[in-house]
Amino acid sequence: MASVAYSDTGLFTTHEQAVLDEAAAILKSKLCISDQPALSSPEMVKSFCRYSLAAREYEVFGVIFLDNQHRVRSSEELFTGTVNAASVYPREVVKKALAENASAVIFYHNHPSGVAEPSQADRRITRRLIDALALIDVRVLDHFVVSFEDTVSFAERGWI
Repeated sequence: MASVAYSDTGLFTTHEQAVLDEAAAILKSKLCISDQPALSSPEMVKSFCRYSLAAREYEVFGVIFLDNQHRVRSSEELFTGTVNAASVYPREVVKKALAENASAVIFYHNHPSGVAEPSQADRRITRRLIDALALIDVRVLDHFVVSFEDTVSFAERGWI
């Protein structure tokens, strides 16, 4: 019987994880083309978030930085946490938004538990980030919470 090597997550073989990583890279490259039309598909963002984070065993918080036409300037995973929490620092998000000259942002993070339902802590940090970024005229368009099976949008729920 052939030996099968598993990735760090334990959910996928090393080869399967490489395929998922490549899919995330392709989606990221499609998002980050500067002459691309404005970001108009929440489904593309959801796919990017799901492929990037769904299989992680620890929480990761990322930000997609957009220009004033909602074209993607960059995307970055800013904070990494534990199996059930990630510390998010508004100061660092503001600093990065200024460095990217962003006009708007989209947040995304995962729930390794498999339940994408946003917690009260998720809602509180999103509100703090909205307030901090408003001081520098950067709009928050959405915050996606990703699990292995589902993705929840704050904007679709009317929370942003």
